[in-house]
Amino acid sequence: MDTTADGADRAPEGADRGPAAAPGGAVRAPGDTRAVPHHGDVYVVPGDGTIHVLRDPGPRRDPGADRDRDRDRAPAEAAPTTGDACVAQVVSDAGVAPDAGPARVAPDGGPDQVDLDGRGLELSGLVRIADAMAAPAVPPEAWRRAHRSWRAAGRLAAAGRLYGRSTGVGAHRSVPVDARDETGHGLRLLRSHAGGAGAVLPVRQIRAMLAVRANQLLAGGSGIQPAFVTALTEALRLGVHPAVNEYGGLGTGDLTALAQTGLTLIGERPWHRDQHGAVPADLPASADLPAPVEPRPGDALALLSSNALTLAQAALGCHDLDVLLRATHAVAALSLAAVSGSLEAYAAEVHALRPYPGAARAAAEVRRLLGAPDRPPGAGRRIQDPFGFRAFPQAHGPALDAVAALRRVVEVEVNCPSENPLIAPDGTAAHHHGGFYAAPVGLALDALNLAVLQTAQLSAARLTALGRPDLTGLPAFLATGPAGSSGTMILEYTAHSALAELRHCAAPASAGHAVLSQGLEEAASFASQAARQTLRAVAAYGTVLACELVTAVRALRLRPDPPAVSAFTVADAALPSGAEDRPLTADVTAATELLRTLAET
Repeated sequence: MDTTADGADRAPEGADRGPAAAPGGAVRAPGDTRAVPHHGDVYVVPGDGTIHVLRDPGPRRDPGADRDRDRDRAPAEAAPTTGDACVAQVVSDAGVAPDAGPARVAPDGGPDQVDLDGRGLELSGLVRIADAMAAPAVPPEAWRRAHRSWRAAGRLAAAGRLYGRSTGVGAHRSVPVDARDETGHGLRLLRSHAGGAGAVLPVRQIRAMLAVRANQLLAGGSGIQPAFVTALTEALRLGVHPAVNEYGGLGTGDLTALAQTGLTLIGERPWHRDQHGAVPADLPASADLPAPVEPRPGDALALLSSNALTLAQAALGCHDLDVLLRATHAVAALSLAAVSGSLEAYAAEVHALRPYPGAARAAAEVRRLLGAPDRPPGAGRRIQDPFGFRAFPQAHGPALDAVAALRRVVEVEVNCPSENPLIAPDGTAAHHHGGFYAAPVGLALDALNLAVLQTAQLSAARLTALGRPDLTGLPAFLATGPAGSSGTMILEYTAHSALAELRHCAAPASAGHAVLSQGLEEAASFASQAARQTLRAVAAYGTVLACELVTAVRALRLRPDPPAVSAFTVADAALPSGAEDRPLTADVTAATELLRTLAET
């Protein structure tokens, strides 16, 4: 570590200093990018409340200045400390506590926090950050890991060539880059790869992507300058995001999305603020924003080398489909009650003898919701019901298993470094590899999309059954008006329209093929396409379920003895009443909104 003239430690040039204190010691608002003199800057590590004191590294550089100058020298090796490489000491509000480790500051009543530590981020926490229900917090050890990786990358680059830092990328992998031009090369890499197209993505997806990328970088394999992690977490805390376009990834790295993000992080593209989920307007320059990061050699590819957007979309699709799949238990149970169906097919013994976890869970949930014992009584009105009722556990169970499998894959991917080259944990090697090839993600998404189609088809079948007098003992299509009234007839059309969309979503994206970059990249996982298909499947499946729910509740209302179960009580109170012929769009909308509640019933 460098030292000042008076012998104090100096942080490595370009080190992540976080939001710094204003002159006189007052903590400056996050995002204030004014140059700050000088000694003893104070900042709070984003989200975790730890106050650090830095020895003065000199005035902060203008992020736009000198970007193309020679920056090939490695970051200086840090002397051992009890905190981050750039931390000289840690203080609490009671004063300096040398070597005491990071001190916690009491939270200020803000939103809940989710740790981004590169090790233990769960899907539920990621979704809470994406939905702005929680702020990111970075534990000190994760910061230290990121700093170690950054310093190691600098040493390794000084000792030999690193792909994308001292060479071109793709088909230009063997083209050497002048050591004096490594920073300029990185900037050109970001600019040239920011070629995404199509619709600007919803804020929720972009926030999830920022959280995924920050967590991956904190896993400690990228070698990136830690200031990028600070900027990513600050953006999440401040509620700002880059504009990212839909098209550009093929499941081998979300290059366009992360290049657009990188240009925003360094100040070349504007930030946007959340605004009712719509594409927001550019922010005024005076707004609180993350401080622009001054890029250094190797930062560009280290940021780009990830499937962060695909993983974000996969996580959100997994979460949202999980909600709908749990709600399906209640909807199917109400339909079964409406046709006086047999619970024999749901007996615990049936599923213990064919022990698939998802099928057993689906059967158990229907029994629970209808208050049935593990061994229900014999056949109901019919010795065998149609498949929509009798085979529900067997069709729905694989979807439950598939959503659990996807969750496991996503949680592995968001908590491990996958950058190419990958800096070894001990800092002694840089591995060139293919960890960016997202086949596990794409295959898990395809499996879920196919499984959802299977259970959705039975939902549509139950909807049709509910309109049959021979199964319900009620008027055709549950119509109560004059002869020829249509009742719920149109909902079959609506459900099958959504079901047709689901069939498109279930076409395996992994079957795609592409040859890119002059034949060097002769395959792709197409996980990005599978993730978008999963997100589309959420709305389509929700519509199919909502149509069934509206119809089941109407059928139960027409029965003289509706079941005294909580799912019906909740749905009966929430959905519009009346069985006369009338527009049903409001009913389907209300039922769609009710599905989240039924998932927790």
